[in-house]
Amino acid sequence: MQKAIIIGAAGRDFHNFNTFFRNNHDYKVVAFTAAQIPDIDGRKYPAALAGELYPEGIPIFAEEDLEKLIIEKEADVCVFSYSDVPYSRVMNLSARVNAAGASFMLLGPNDTQIKSNKPVIAVCATRTGCGKSQTSRKVIEQLMDQGLKVVAIRHPMPYGDLVKQKVQRFATIDDLAFHKCTIEEMEEYEPHVVRGNVIYAGVDYQAIIDAAENDPDGCDVILWDGGNNDFSFYKPDLLITVVDPHRVNHELSYYPGEVNLRMADIVVINKMDSAAPEDINQLRANIDMVNPNATVIDGASPIRVDNINAIKGKKVLVIEDGPTLTHGEMKIGAGTVAAKKFGAAEIVDPRDYAVGKLAETYQIYPNIGTLLPAMGYGDEQVKDLQTTIDNVPCDAVIIGTPIDLNRIVKINKPNTRVYYDLQEIGQPTLREALKEFVISQNLQLSKV
Repeated sequence: MQKAIIIGAAGRDFHNFNTFFRNNHDYKVVAFTAAQIPDIDGRKYPAALAGELYPEGIPIFAEEDLEKLIIEKEADVCVFSYSDVPYSRVMNLSARVNAAGASFMLLGPNDTQIKSNKPVIAVCATRTGCGKSQTSRKVIEQLMDQGLKVVAIRHPMPYGDLVKQKVQRFATIDDLAFHKCTIEEMEEYEPHVVRGNVIYAGVDYQAIIDAAENDPDGCDVILWDGGNNDFSFYKPDLLITVVDPHRVNHELSYYPGEVNLRMADIVVINKMDSAAPEDINQLRANIDMVNPNATVIDGASPIRVDNINAIKGKKVLVIEDGPTLTHGEMKIGAGTVAAKKFGAAEIVDPRDYAVGKLAETYQIYPNIGTLLPAMGYGDEQVKDLQTTIDNVPCDAVIIGTPIDLNRIVKINKPNTRVYYDLQEIGQPTLREALKEFVISQNLQLSKV
């Protein structure tokens, strides 16, 4: 029996354990490590989820202690199990693991993907912030237009009580409060429920797919709404991968985004309305090099705002989606585009006014720049976000997050939301591809 450490970030790591290690007598998982998400080390993967081989659960440590853990736990192998990291970082971790004496492992789709008895469409990406969510929304809307019941399942964000989060179902806004969702969770779940479709998430994705397939509101199609640039937890019948011309070449240099690009049936080039032509051309060449048989769909991400007058000529604070700015490394979000498009006099730099956990975030991710990440993994971070917004000397606030932050924090300044949706350009289109998919899966169309 080999002793294993799973290197993770509260998501893929738990799924890899559940699907490959939980009942595997050839391995004993002696620890998880945690990165990317604040305050998730120091916990345990609970015995109630870990199975009969782990009656005491499995401890979670900080990734910085990896070498010490390998020696203390006498680990034979370390399994890298999180996403949206450059290849140099993956191999740096491999070097650390090997130098400490252990082997380094990456688990692939065959060992971790679960097969559903319903047709599955997976929406994945090559980086965080490419536009998966708006692509997922477009896919769901078009399937619902055809009279199909679509149940979405989201990549995990289990930052609270893992046992209570084993299977989560969101059908109303009230469900977000019931499950004590963080800002990051609300940003992903709320856009689904306000459009009238159910979304599941949690920890145990076999239990989740069992529940989704038998959802009380009905289920014709499962839509996997991916997280970061991870590959799907379910075996897809159609894989849509979203790529970003603002970060050209990242699709060939970040793990596991290139996996999604190479496996894709459809590649959506998003944000073409705000990207340089030379970057779009390079991206097309990269797609053709690694996946010449994929159908390529051109897309834009046009924005609109509630109140242009809150921007024009004003000194503005721009708040963007947190993970997109941190490990996603984005420099231009929807709020930034809105500030430039609608004539803001200045984007105010919030860094000197950040407090607490947000100040720490700027230290960890010094390249965020003059934007404010909407970090909200817990009550303390939400409080720090509120204080930081209050501290910034600005005329108005641009909310570039997928949800209205006014529901979470009290913004005592003029503010406006930015909205953005996927807009297809020319042909082929998602609608055409989805009609072919529906026919291939023998699904009954009530509308065409």
